[in-house]
Amino acid sequence: MFKSVKELIEMCEAQDKKIHEIMLEQEMEVTGLSEADVYAHMDKNLQTMENALDEGLAGVTSTTGLTGGDAVLIKEYLKTGKSLAGPTLLDAVSKAVATNEVNAAMGKICATPTAGSAGVVPGVLFGLKPRLEPSRKDMLNFLLTSGAFGFVVANNASISGAAGGCQAEVGSAAAMAAGATVELAGGTPQQSAEAFAICLKNMLGLVCDPVAGLVEVPCVKRNAAGASNAIVSADMALAGVTSRIPTDEVIEAMYKIGQTMPSALRETGRGGLAGTPTGQRLKQEIFGD
Repeated sequence: MFKSVKELIEMCEAQDKKIHEIMLEQEMEVTGLSEADVYAHMDKNLQTMENALDEGLAGVTSTTGLTGGDAVLIKEYLKTGKSLAGPTLLDAVSKAVATNEVNAAMGKICATPTAGSAGVVPGVLFGLKPRLEPSRKDMLNFLLTSGAFGFVVANNASISGAAGGCQAEVGSAAAMAAGATVELAGGTPQQSAEAFAICLKNMLGLVCDPVAGLVEVPCVKRNAAGASNAIVSADMALAGVTSRIPTDEVIEAMYKIGQTMPSALRETGRGGLAGTPTGQRLKQEIFGD
């Protein structure tokens, strides 16, 4: 069983296997499930993701009215052909936003790794689908690869906004998606690790400051930023760019930053954007005195 990204990559290289293959073997060993059963469970997760983004792209609004409809706006803007980011990136963004809007509207999502960051991995995966044309099995393997990186983060640092800020949630999700994207695009396990490191470095220090304590503002838009960061980081790694700081050290740095982050900036809804005059006004309008 691997406990670090370094061990994971060493296993891949020694056995001439991809990251998803190592993760699949570990999952089978830990759970006692067959390969078919593991893929069946993962397919259920994938279907949940697809349903959520479809629902979000059709248009949803949260009970509070704080979020909703932005995924539709982005989708319609994409159709104009005027987007500066390009169709692949903006499609991923629209789907990441759609998924997180469904979460805010109390719909069914798949936490990857958390509900607040649930839009990044599926947004990136389904955003890349028209470009890379993956098979269903390829898409399931994308989730396994994402899970391998998430496994390391969860066991060596944190994926909780309350414990480590949004860097631990959207930051981890974006890095997971970046690593999986590299593999989906034909990159090496080491390039996946580089993409993960580059992506997580870009989000170090990101605070968790939900307005009114709700997973809506700024959470939904941070999923958009996470999806963008993932794709750009994957492209950088595929181009041969490397991280000067090893992946596991980046994860450790994220953990230590989270430990020193003030509690007001860790999902308490007291600091950051939640503490602004508008943030406080919205909280009062929603919950009263």
